[in-house]
Amino acid sequence: MSRQVFFYDAPDRFVAGTVGLPGRRSFYLQATAAGRTTSVALEKTQVAALAERIDELLDEVVRRSGGNAPVPAVSPAELADTAPLETPVEEEFRVGTMALAWDGEDERMIVEAQALVELDADSDEALADAEERLLQDDENGPPMLRVRLTGTMARAFAKRALEVVNAGRPPCPLCSLPLDPEGHVCPRQNGYRRDA
Repeated sequence: MSRQVFFYDAPDRFVAGTVGLPGRRSFYLQATAAGRTTSVALEKTQVAALAERIDELLDEVVRRSGGNAPVPAVSPAELADTAPLETPVEEEFRVGTMALAWDGEDERMIVEAQALVELDADSDEALADAEERLLQDDENGPPMLRVRLTGTMARAFAKRALEVVNAGRPPCPLCSLPLDPEGHVCPRQNGYRRDA
C-alpha cells in the first residue's frame, strides 16, 4: 500500500489545538485548505518542542539573511488565531516523528509530521533497519502530514502553539507539577496538605 501524504502548500489555516478539559486534553495539529481539513494527534511535549524549534529555525533564517528574509521577528497581531479547532476533529493518525526545514528558494517553512510506527525490537539490526527506513521518504512509509508555510504563518503557528501548551493547569508553586481541580498531593510537602 502506498504512503498517504496529506499535503498543504500555504494552507488557509495551520494550528495546534486541544479537545477536552485541562488535565485531560488531547492535542492536535490541524491543517485546512480548499474545504478539506486534516487533524493529527500528538503529545503536549511534541507541540511545545515543535513551536520552540520553529521559532529557533526562523530566528536562524533571519540571522543568516542579515535581516533580509521575509520572516517577522514576532508574530503579527493581525494573524492571531484564537478560534477553536474545526469540528468534528477526526484523527488521521498519531504523530511519531516530526521534521522541520527551510526552503530558501521558495522562502517557505516545511513542517512534516509522520505517523507513529511500532518497531519490532527483536534485534538491534532490525531496529536500526527500521529507523533508517523511517528517515527515508519511502513510498510505502507511514502516513505523513506535510505543510509548507510562509515565515509569517510559521511565526503565528508557533505563538499559538505555545499559548495552547501554557493554557493548561497552573503549576504548583512548590513542586511545579500541575495542580488538579480535585486537589494536589505535593511531593515537596511529603504528600500532605498544609493549610495556611
